[in-house]
Amino acid sequence: MSSPSLKGKTLFISGASRGIGKAIAVRAARDGANIVLFAKTTEPHPKLPGTLYTAADAVREAGGQALVCVGDLRFEDQLQAAIDQALETFGGIDILVNNASAIALTGTEATTMKSYDLMHQINSRGTFMASKLCLPHLRKADNPHILNLAPPLNLSPRWFGPHVAYTMAKYGMSLCVLGMAEEYKGKVAVNALWPKTVINTAAVQNQLGGASTVKAARQPEIMADAAHAILCQDKQACSGNFFIDEEVLRNTGVQDFSGYRVDADLDDSQLLPDFFLD
Repeated sequence: MSSPSLKGKTLFISGASRGIGKAIAVRAARDGANIVLFAKTTEPHPKLPGTLYTAADAVREAGGQALVCVGDLRFEDQLQAAIDQALETFGGIDILVNNASAIALTGTEATTMKSYDLMHQINSRGTFMASKLCLPHLRKADNPHILNLAPPLNLSPRWFGPHVAYTMAKYGMSLCVLGMAEEYKGKVAVNALWPKTVINTAAVQNQLGGASTVKAARQPEIMADAAHAILCQDKQACSGNFFIDEEVLRNTGVQDFSGYRVDADLDDSQLLPDFFLD
């Protein structure tokens, strides 16, 4: 894959206040892109640094323009208001990154319906709704892309048994890729991106065992670099794919991934593989 520039492109990114969403925003900003940051996080979490405003500062420092849109992905009016603001500010939307996600790694009886509803409202429904509302504007762009942070559709029972509610919600995002890539073939590129290893994010710190897990992870920048490579591709030549970050970068000529490791003393074989990859 070649990696031309995203200069002047407008990216609408959900869940953009920290982690992978923020990293994708900053990477695009280095090209001179316009970034619409959509999330709820206006106040720092006690355990997690970063808000929409600090993400916007990072975007501007990297050379991009930032628009902060505070909103909850569960509510259509709030999402529509953010899209309207993006159009008013930047004149269009070229790229949608469906990054926002909720996670609860609980078994069936331990999963509250509040938790179930949140995961499905954010992951499956939020991705579908953001895509639906952005598509009329994406279709006017020169090289429009939708990129979902979603796994390949792996139907092995091992990925359903321990946390079926979460798997269903994440695979809803994957099914959006499968369906919309076909529906908008030749008009809008629709792809998924998923990490080969665990990534150092808030979800990992809170849900997957904390410090020891983070130590065996990679930094979000690997996902940002892979996303950049995908989003620079031609819409007609690159759609309907379930990309893995490392494979994308290998195809661009990257061979050394040591710079992405959280712990420089570990080698790649000691890193933890991510969910949904056998």
